Amino acid sequence: MTTTGPRQTRDGSAGTAYGVSVFAGVLLATLGSFQVLQGVAAVLEDDIFVTGLAYTYEIDLTTWGWVTMLLGAVGLAVGIGILKGQSWAASAGIGFAVLSAVGQFAFMPYYPFWAALIIALDVLVIWALAQQIAPARGAA
Repeated sequence: MTTTGPRQTRDGSAGTAYGVSVFAGVLLATLGSFQVLQGVAAVLEDDIFVTGLAYTYEIDLTTWGWVTMLLGAVGLAVGIGILKGQSWAASAGIGFAVLSAVGQFAFMPYYPFWAALIIALDVLVIWALAQQIAPARGAA
């Protein structure tokens, strides 16, 4: 009988769950890093973002840059927590991804393509972390 490794069972489900967890952690840390950079750009160079039509959720870009940097730092920390296997990190990751998606929706008029891309990646993170949490709750 051969062993398949400490993280995999015969049907491969534990290995798949571990792979989804790593994917979600890396993607979340990457999104957090992107948001930190986006916040720095908003704080340092307000003219890099185009102000288009009047928008209901119009915001001051400098203030929004600081909020985005803070959210990005939290996302980076949560992504690292997921990669380290912290039990709190998966739920916090879903919460961060929801906040990030809502925040990017408010940022939509300033950089629509980027905001839509980040929202799509946030949805992907939510899906991946929900895949990780669902089997654990069903087994308990």
